[in-house]
Amino acid sequence: MQQDKHPDYHPVVFRDRAAGYAFLTRSTATSDRTIEWDDGETYPVVEVEISSESHPFYTGRARTVDTEGRVARFERRYGGEGSG
Repeated sequence: MQQDKHPDYHPVVFRDRAAGYAFLTRSTATSDRTIEWDDGETYPVVEVEISSESHPFYTGRARTVDTEGRVARFERRYGGEGSG
């Protein structure tokens, strides 16, 4: 097996700016900033804009699109099926 072929895979803390949520995982991402974690160790921290804690799909705050109302409005405006 060839040595030094794979990137450095190490523990990293990812912190969600929007939700203030942080989690420790392993990654090849690097950062100059560090944070002291709950276990007393210091890890590099990578700031992310969005994670599962702040994404609308996972939090249930997603917008629902009223497609039925749009179709009904279109048919009222331009006539229903078979009109002509």
